[in-house]
Amino acid sequence: MLKHLARKVWNNGGHRLSRGHQGASSVFARDIHSGKQACQPRSFFGVEDFVDHDNPKPYTYMKAKVSKNPNKHISFKQRTVAFMQPFTLDVFISKRFVSASITHRVTSKQVAVAGTNSKDIKAILRSKADIPACLAVGRILAERSREADVYSAVYTPRDRDKFEGKIRAVVQSLIDNGIDIKVYLN
Repeated sequence: MLKHLARKVWNNGGHRLSRGHQGASSVFARDIHSGKQACQPRSFFGVEDFVDHDNPKPYTYMKAKVSKNPNKHISFKQRTVAFMQPFTLDVFISKRFVSASITHRVTSKQVAVAGTNSKDIKAILRSKADIPACLAVGRILAERSREADVYSAVYTPRDRDKFEGKIRAVVQSLIDNGIDIKVYLN
């Protein structure tokens, strides 16, 4: 506003001020002391021209989830599989150790966990990454999942994993110890 008033004063007569065009500081001083409002109420940075009727807050955006393919049909099975088969088995095998866990799909909480890197299993095993270690991890995971009242789970191997060898030993050990595992191979 000060720039606007200064430009107006400068264009109307240069640096000389007439009685009708007083300086900006005197206008503000007179209006502030009289209790009147000097100018129209302004919003932050003068964005009142850019306010939409749909969005009353400028420079704030509502994040809407837009599907990449709005015509994509989601089947009944895709919508309900997380509730019909709520527990998943995750097996991780590295060169040094083996770990497996059963996770609740909806809440993402781990129900039971077992691994050869834990203190109670590490002391018993001769090697932490061979087939007997995988069988031990499956047996202990089955005991812990039964304590948590989980008797079935779903296992889908990762893209890089093949369902053979150590992974198959963990899953077979779980099945032998009373946990029903459904294996989905792609």
